[in-house]
Amino acid sequence: MTVGADLIRRLPKAELHVHLDGSLRPETMIELAAAHGVRLPTADPDALAEYMQVRDARNLEEYLGRYDVTLAVMQTPEALERIAYEFVVDAAADGVRYVEARYCPALHWPALSRAASVESPLAGLARGAAETGTIARLIVCGLRTLPPAVSVELAELAVGYRDRGVVALDLAGAEAGHPPEDHAAAFDVARAGGLALTCHAGEAAGPESIRAALDRCHAQRLGHGVRLREDAGLLERVRAAGIPLEMCPTSNVHTRTVADLAAHPIREYFDRGLVVTVNTDSRLIDRITLSEEVRRVCEQFAFTRDELNRLMLNAFECAFLESDAKAPLLADVRRALREAA
Repeated sequence: MTVGADLIRRLPKAELHVHLDGSLRPETMIELAAAHGVRLPTADPDALAEYMQVRDARNLEEYLGRYDVTLAVMQTPEALERIAYEFVVDAAADGVRYVEARYCPALHWPALSRAASVESPLAGLARGAAETGTIARLIVCGLRTLPPAVSVELAELAVGYRDRGVVALDLAGAEAGHPPEDHAAAFDVARAGGLALTCHAGEAAGPESIRAALDRCHAQRLGHGVRLREDAGLLERVRAAGIPLEMCPTSNVHTRTVADLAAHPIREYFDRGLVVTVNTDSRLIDRITLSEEVRRVCEQFAFTRDELNRLMLNAFECAFLESDAKAPLLADVRRALREAA
């Protein structure tokens, strides 16, 4: 069966790698900026959306600079809750049935208390889920460029909300020169506290970053993992262990991790039996929806309908969702994929 844009929009989708602070509505940014005296590059929504999209970054670090703009309007509990709520509403409108939003609470300190920096987005996600039926969970990110002690504090904070919607710990931020093992203690805290573990690795740094994410941080999923193909032995290890890759092809083009979409290894990894998932990374900064991301991948790499179904199922099967909610969701998704025409 032909894989078309309309079919992809209608299929149930899950997104595992998307940054809350990279996925704001431009209109919301403008309203919040006006309310809190924040200066934006423009007050026109279309022009702001165009400005926020990163096309000309030379590396990951330049790409990440655009987050300074969104974070400037995310420094009140009300703003953080609203943004999280709209995040779920927008995901649901795109056919996303399950989503894990990730962000770093420390980027909202000291404007927000430790508790408010987690409870505000959780409240927004819950409100969006209640309104739309889309299940939403939260991943707390440590940042490589912050002191390891801050990552430990974030891990302890995340564990405290394990039964209230926080499902995992991640490590994000500038990768080159900031190895995952520097923050291993935080992953130990999260692991002992029963959280799942994921880690950005193999984006701006090579296989050594992936190996450290696995060996020192015990990552159960890998964020990006693009450069895994540089080490055949490590690739085989990831394949044999069934460690999922949270791949974000459009973002990888924008960060210059790959030269263009055709150079992305997602098809190669899929064909070699790795567990591949498709994600947006940042809806605003990459100016893309999950449906459009999937469409681009299917078109560029000629994924068949059966292969598309496998990509969709991979994301649901790899979700850090509690088992009592995951089993019925998977049953519904499998039924929907069979019935979709």
